[in-house]
Amino acid sequence: MTALSSDKNTPQRSGERRSLLVAAATVIYAGAMVALNAAGNAVPVTTALNLKGVGRAERRADNSGGAAGDISVDVSAGIFRFANSAAADAITQADIGADCYGVDDQTVAKTNGGGTRSAVGKVFDVDAQGVWVKFS
Repeated sequence: MTALSSDKNTPQRSGERRSLLVAAATVIYAGAMVALNAAGNAVPVTTALNLKGVGRAERRADNSGGAAGDISVDVSAGIFRFANSAAADAITQADIGADCYGVDDQTVAKTNGGGTRSAVGKVFDVDAQGVWVKFS
């Protein structure tokens, strides 16, 4: 492309919601933490490496009988509260601003579990009900 030589109405998106293709044989529940796998398909967060956390599922997406990309799921970026891990992996106030790691589609932990978990977001806040995770 060449540089502009006149005004242009550049398209805009809010950046809060996107529609992502779901991996094969996968069910994502409404409210679940969603990640992209190595192929770029949406999956529920699990204890696994090479996942990229992208946000919260806005509705259930059942692709249990389908091939990758047969359906999509709406995912919102933002700040959402999920369950805190336990014991030494529990996230505390001191962890605000740090990465948090996916345990499952509703739980985050302080550490990568000895190299078994992917960073899924940033700790925004912590309260008695869980961890507020920021997804960009």
